[in-house]
Amino acid sequence: MEHQLTIYNTLNRKKELFVPLHAPHVGMYVCGPTVYGDAHLGHARPAITFDILFRYLTHLGYKVRYVRNITDVGHLEHDADEGEDKIAKKARLEQLEPMEVVQFFLNRYHKAMEALNVLPPSIEPHASGHIIEQIELVQKILDAGYAYVSEGSVYFDVAKYNKDHHYGKLSGRNLEDVLNTTRDLDGQSEKRNPADFALWKKAQPEHIMRWPSPWSDGFPGWHAECTAMGRKYLGEHFDIHGGGMDLVFPHHECEIAQSVASQGDDMVQYWMHNNMITVNGTKMGKSLGNFITLDEFFTGSHALLAQAYTPMTIRFFILQAHYRSTVDFSNEALQAAEKGLQRLLDAMDGLEKITPAGQTSAGIDIKELRAKCYEAMSDDLNTPMVIAQLFEAARLINTVNAGQATLSTDDLALLKETFRLFAFDIMGIQEEKGSSDGREAAYGKVVDMLLQQRMKAKANKDWATSDEIRNTLTDLGFEIKDTKDGFEWKLNK
Repeated sequence: MEHQLTIYNTLNRKKELFVPLHAPHVGMYVCGPTVYGDAHLGHARPAITFDILFRYLTHLGYKVRYVRNITDVGHLEHDADEGEDKIAKKARLEQLEPMEVVQFFLNRYHKAMEALNVLPPSIEPHASGHIIEQIELVQKILDAGYAYVSEGSVYFDVAKYNKDHHYGKLSGRNLEDVLNTTRDLDGQSEKRNPADFALWKKAQPEHIMRWPSPWSDGFPGWHAECTAMGRKYLGEHFDIHGGGMDLVFPHHECEIAQSVASQGDDMVQYWMHNNMITVNGTKMGKSLGNFITLDEFFTGSHALLAQAYTPMTIRFFILQAHYRSTVDFSNEALQAAEKGLQRLLDAMDGLEKITPAGQTSAGIDIKELRAKCYEAMSDDLNTPMVIAQLFEAARLINTVNAGQATLSTDDLALLKETFRLFAFDIMGIQEEKGSSDGREAAYGKVVDMLLQQRMKAKANKDWATSDEIRNTLTDLGFEIKDTKDGFEWKLNK
């Protein structure tokens, strides 16, 4: 590959050159949502992070199979092993079928992802549709001697596994630390060890979602689904497994243990994790009153929001920070992101107004700017640095339009292609239209007509009419700029 990607591997805690197992094919698995409620800002960050990775790998020429799962069974309310299934609970309270709950919130999740311009994955498997594969995984782990049956449930034997392998190598924990921090839970007596986790749970009589198995009528443990579906669609060894930092332990740690126990070696080559989003410095949570859904952001309907924020503002806000750093939400931060996004969109419009010259002004190097964008993307997806280069391009565009610099035909074409590639194709930014029925175009023509009348008034030295038109449009929120060729205008939000 012309541009070699370096990514931070959580497993080794260092940046590594990305070398796919089966080049040019890349297998990528990302933990998707548990669909029992509306998508929130925490859902947006991993979706956008791995959308960027998907886009960039594809641009580099790799053939990517991107699998993002849907958790619709086995995610229990109190703990990974105990409590009521979150989807089943919602179905019981609202007197619905569990799959009605799943489909309702999945439709809303997809709508939010589409608004954020997150590309759909290659495959989006449901845990409930892969019960057979999860039963087969549990049986392989039993056959290997790393699990045991207890009162109809099957548990992974962490202590026995740890004698032969290292349980905790992803999170950096040792088994003694895990034992010391494991809470006492209802049903703990079923386990040999408090750190053991459920591979299969026997369903209580009131449990709605259940399937037959060799051990009991029950349901798979939460951790089993990703291992089983990753293996089914990407094979026993694949390149990238991603998700939020909160999944490192216990979910992804348990996944590693399951894969090694069932097949003898690691399944995943690179582990990637995005960091958290906080709200005014505090972790987002419903009990704290700072839990904001994406729909609330888009409509401005949450009490913490000073205004509504467009999906592209949310996307740009997330991309302004490196995916491994914490992002703190505040109205001020989102308003700054809104202005930054508009600056880039204005620059794209400004590109179309540039008339090429015979040569480019001294000191301007479009090839170097393009190379810096690639360098940033290839350095562990450094999107903030890409944005910085795009802002530099925006400054250059404004300078050329002000008549203070020139671009040759070839450099102008290269700048347009670079801007579109990194801002739109890779970063996934897109222009947002408030209407698609032609009214915006009509409004634009009216404004143009008024400003043409203003130009005629100025030519006739009718300053009163000229000022009246300008002041009226300014009061309505339009920004008017006189240029050597006539005028420019935009509507400020």
